[in-house]
Amino acid sequence: MRLDPRKIAVATAGFCAFLNLYSPQALLPALAREFGVGAAEISTIMTASALAIALTAPFTGAVADVLGRKRVITAAMLAVVVPMAGAALAPDVNALIVWRFIQGLLLPPIFAVTVAYIGDEWPPAEVPGVAGIYIAGSSLGGFCGRFIPGVLDDLIGWRGGFLALAALSLAGALILAWLLPRAKSFVRSDDLGASARQMLRHLKNPQLLATYAIGFGVLFNFVAVFTYVSFHLAAPPYDFSSTLLGAIFVTYLVGTIVAPMTGWMVARLGRRWFILTVIATWAAGALLMLAPPVAAIVAGLILCAACGMLCQTIATGYVTAIAKDGRSSAVGLYVTSFYVGGSMGALLPGRAWNAGGWPACIAMVVVMLAAMALIAALAYRGATA
Repeated sequence: MRLDPRKIAVATAGFCAFLNLYSPQALLPALAREFGVGAAEISTIMTASALAIALTAPFTGAVADVLGRKRVITAAMLAVVVPMAGAALAPDVNALIVWRFIQGLLLPPIFAVTVAYIGDEWPPAEVPGVAGIYIAGSSLGGFCGRFIPGVLDDLIGWRGGFLALAALSLAGALILAWLLPRAKSFVRSDDLGASARQMLRHLKNPQLLATYAIGFGVLFNFVAVFTYVSFHLAAPPYDFSSTLLGAIFVTYLVGTIVAPMTGWMVARLGRRWFILTVIATWAAGALLMLAPPVAAIVAGLILCAACGMLCQTIATGYVTAIAKDGRSSAVGLYVTSFYVGGSMGALLPGRAWNAGGWPACIAMVVVMLAAMALIAALAYRGATA
């Protein structure tokens, strides 16, 4: 069977975007020690990139609806190499925050527009499966972005780890430029004003709004769990090194396995019941991480990673199914909500960590999951595909 180069390209886009986005996560305890700051303060470098993404995502979608998909994706993938290299040379936390913010500005043209490209170029019945391939690439990129700097920190320092990621990003940009064809089914908006009007119409669609809210919760929980588990395991009695902290993110790879199955599972169970089951399993995984054994924490991380990737695949695929016009702006709004959730997932659990440690962080995650379940139960009635 011939392998579709478009699928390799969209997986590469997901890989490179998430390779960059979560790159400091395994290094946070080491960075906090080097720069002499606390957990909540160093987590600002995660908030900075997520906030930048949230600010620019809708406008990225509007621009892509006018300029075209491939041009925007390729340019952003080449440009994102610069702030990754800049972060490697940052002399202090403030400089690191600035480079991370710039990096965040460049990521929406990659993932928001790639998801819109999927919605344009594949038949509706195939979109969940292709979105799953994109999420699988994202999962692998998220793992490599954490694991590689974690290992290299113990060998050559975190700066060398960031430079290695910059080189990988450049290679990915060249692969995508070669393999991704220009969109054939793309319907160009007349101008930015027309695209903006389409974006406003998306905000009147109840199912889109519900999906945006679920996206908010997905990244809130992802960032909360995978950021503060590093501090939990870096502290006594665990005392994990940067390499070990990077290694626990192998749990993230489960998303690479399960995400492509999403289309098959949605077709059989229906969107509403499937997402409710996934959210319930996610809550069980979060609670499991309150147990002291490392094995229990790792098992909980596996469940959280799998369920988070499934929720993300369901939501992104549904956005492209609902939005018939102005898909880039519809996905851009989803990305904004998603990354506002991510920025809050770094900020608010930091306050919970200061007040009550790891149990307080998990309690906040479970409350967010309950809110997501309520939204899905009410908004997705009758949503079978």
